[in-house]
Amino acid sequence: MNELSESKYVVPVKQVEKSLKLTDQAKAELHSVGMMDDKGKLKLKGVSPKMLKRMKLEAVDCPVLEKEIGFIQCYVCKNFHSRITGQVYCKGDPL
Repeated sequence: MNELSESKYVVPVKQVEKSLKLTDQAKAELHSVGMMDDKGKLKLKGVSPKMLKRMKLEAVDCPVLEKEIGFIQCYVCKNFHSRITGQVYCKGDPL
């Protein structure tokens, strides 16, 4: 449990009806690290297409940005620590 103790926030993951759009900054970050191709299609390593579709319909209330964001944007954030049983462990460092 030492790894989880470095997390500052525990944020619940919630289901949304329609996927939330990624910000331009998040898209640029995904493209730079090779997780998005030139056409804008996500290519997350180790994530199946079925899981990716489910992740697009999830959101979190980000404590760092202080707004609701899509889970994929949270997943690729440098503050993302882990996700366990519907909760995201966030380091809470300023971006």
